[in-house]
Amino acid sequence: MSKCKLCDRFSETISKEIGLCLDCIRNRPEEALCFSQNVHAKSRKLFGLPTTVPKDKDGILCALCANNCRISKGKIGYCGLVENVDGKLVRYGGTSSKGILEWYYDPLPTNCVAEWFCPGCTGLGFPKYANMPSAEIGYKNLAVFYGACSFDCLYCQNWHYRRLASKRQPTVSAEELASKVDKKVSCICYFGGDPSPQILHAIRVSEIALEKSVEKGNILRICWETNGYMNRDLAKKAAELSLKTGGIIKFDIKAWDPILHNVLCGVSNDQVLENFKQIFQKYYHLRPEVPLLTASTLLVPGYIDSFEVEKISKFLSELDPNIPYTLLAFYPQYMLYDLPTTRSKHASECYEIAKRYLKNVRIGNVQLLS
Repeated sequence: MSKCKLCDRFSETISKEIGLCLDCIRNRPEEALCFSQNVHAKSRKLFGLPTTVPKDKDGILCALCANNCRISKGKIGYCGLVENVDGKLVRYGGTSSKGILEWYYDPLPTNCVAEWFCPGCTGLGFPKYANMPSAEIGYKNLAVFYGACSFDCLYCQNWHYRRLASKRQPTVSAEELASKVDKKVSCICYFGGDPSPQILHAIRVSEIALEKSVEKGNILRICWETNGYMNRDLAKKAAELSLKTGGIIKFDIKAWDPILHNVLCGVSNDQVLENFKQIFQKYYHLRPEVPLLTASTLLVPGYIDSFEVEKISKFLSELDPNIPYTLLAFYPQYMLYDLPTTRSKHASECYEIAKRYLKNVRIGNVQLLS
């Protein structure tokens, strides 16, 4: 049980670290942002990362992600991988020669957000996009865990990416990573952290690996599991790679309310929604056999309620009610270590509301429901 610092209400679904209830975040936004900035500062200082997005008037613009950091001399970008050295931006990761990441092979079928309709787990799109008319047993996914992020989610399920960002290690070149694609790798999935700060590296890896796969006649899908906070033009390049290969772009839409999103994730959600809409309008209709886009939302107790899910579901349905949407059960992690797991009742309520707007809704991580 923790107390809201603004209204003094006690609840098991008020995070001790945030110290705010959902009602106060929505109804007293300026005060809520003030409190949350201190929490994010604490989170990022632990790993030597900038406490806020740099917006220095005399700084150099870094436009790889939607934060659009302006970095002055001697300072680093929000992701921790870009530094202004004597008036020039030096990138310690996210270039074709160097990515800060870990990688591993994940046997198919795997527990990806899109597992219920992805070619590798279901055979959807066979024979063009899948090796089998069912799950690709015997094949594997090259899972690429990028060690940087454009957000600072206080409940980050993969929070240890910050260790990679602060150390700027380990490094892997695009050529080296692409060489890990053997004849049994039928998909690459970029996640993290998030691929957005290092998207140039991911695009180059994809280009090299696809060139070799096409020569050998092998299927290789390019997939993204992302917060969607990418540079607009680079988001389109990522979408084009997925479109032509049978891959899927999985947007984790954290919250609808911009203040709540800022409290939980440290930055705005405006470009997330714009990128989703842009990719949908330009590419979604070009490949009906395998959905190009999908969205997911983590049901954080006390913060992501049915109202948030309804707003996100309505947004998706106005584009196309067939867009797949996954509601994910929460497990306490990182700064929100004291919250309970998502209750079954909470998940069911959100599911029923999402189904009012969308035809394809699923609850994931059901084993975590309490």
